[in-house]
Amino acid sequence: MSETVIKVENLSKKYILSHQQEGRSKYNRYKSLRESISNGAKSLSKKLLKPSGKEIYDTAREEFWALKDVSFEIKQGDRVGIIGRNGAGKSTLLKILSRITEPTKGRIEIQGRVASLLEVGTGFHPELTGRENIFLNGAILGMSKTEILRKFDEIVAFAEIEKFLDTPVKRYSSGMYVRLAFAVAAHLEPEILIVDEVLAVGDSQFQKKCIGKMEDVSAKEGRTVLFVSHNMSTIKKLCNTGVLLEKGLLKTQDHIQNVMITYEKSIFDSNKKLQAGMIYENFLVHSDADFWINKIEMFDEEEKPKFLLATWDYVKFRIHYVAKKTIHQGSGLLSVTTFDNTNLLLCSTMPDRSVTMKICEGQHYFDCTFKQWPLAAGQYLLQAGLAIPMKEWLCQTNEPIPLTIHSKDIFNSGMPPESSRYLIAAPYEITPEVIVNG
Repeated sequence: MSETVIKVENLSKKYILSHQQEGRSKYNRYKSLRESISNGAKSLSKKLLKPSGKEIYDTAREEFWALKDVSFEIKQGDRVGIIGRNGAGKSTLLKILSRITEPTKGRIEIQGRVASLLEVGTGFHPELTGRENIFLNGAILGMSKTEILRKFDEIVAFAEIEKFLDTPVKRYSSGMYVRLAFAVAAHLEPEILIVDEVLAVGDSQFQKKCIGKMEDVSAKEGRTVLFVSHNMSTIKKLCNTGVLLEKGLLKTQDHIQNVMITYEKSIFDSNKKLQAGMIYENFLVHSDADFWINKIEMFDEEEKPKFLLATWDYVKFRIHYVAKKTIHQGSGLLSVTTFDNTNLLLCSTMPDRSVTMKICEGQHYFDCTFKQWPLAAGQYLLQAGLAIPMKEWLCQTNEPIPLTIHSKDIFNSGMPPESSRYLIAAPYEITPEVIVNG
């Protein structure tokens, strides 16, 4: 039996959340210097005047358990996919395993050296060159100079940054950062490799290269890989076991196929807002975000909320967004995929390069209308976003949105709805009518 290399027992991590004061706009959470000084004085006075042995409850602060009593074991050579919805605790778990942050409670036993790639530039010093950072990372991992030199050419070739090897990494693009960081993490012979969603920054060719390398590291060299991704097709291809987290709790640990089935069921079971015509709502925004999708609604021909969507129905998706600045040549997008990331529909406000959409500062929306919905009965994932065409994403929905399509047997064929699962209803013509309001 394989040796246990990671053992997690009753792991918990608590954060303290501070809430905005009453009367402050949800989109304006900045505090003035005067407010900061005043709040500091109030906090000090509470501590000085607090009766002995009594706590003063602060309504502006709340405990949040990112992880709660999580326990599992990972064997040597396992390729483990850690999955779950946003906020489930995946990144927190990886940061604790990587010793970036400490747990509030519980214990972890790890056998072997750990290399982690959790975000762009992890472990790099921006003022050092690519060459210097390779040696720095190797030293952090406990490698000798001789060992690093032996792997050096292989690392540089994998990262494809030969021309920029002696350039400070602060001048690297995000893609170059990720290429070098992954090359270092994968080639400097760690016993355990931890990789977060950061690979999504790279292009598709480099992603395939990284997946192949992780397969080699695990299958041929017997090392352990922990991988977090929302791309289920990649998880299914790479991983042999899975861990499913839900709201900080461990829901299941099993063979990856069984874990993915449980995850898919939990996604669609949790989507209760559809009954009100609202299929997505997100008002939790990071202060550094310039754009975000905050709401998606579904309407029928009469502009009334649509409760159920069936094949060949008329449907209008209204995608609401908030922008802190104006983009004159942007685009709005809506896509539909299967659970394993097979693309079925991609609708854009830019059907060709000659047409763009003005993304206006403030709160606005754009509509995507189907006169006849073209997909057959089944369960799908929908995403929407804003982009600068052919250049970059400005924002996307923070996670895939579950979308259930119901059957409509207009030909009275008598066939059960399950027979058409994930098939495209044909013949059809997709002509999304996009209305930009701003």
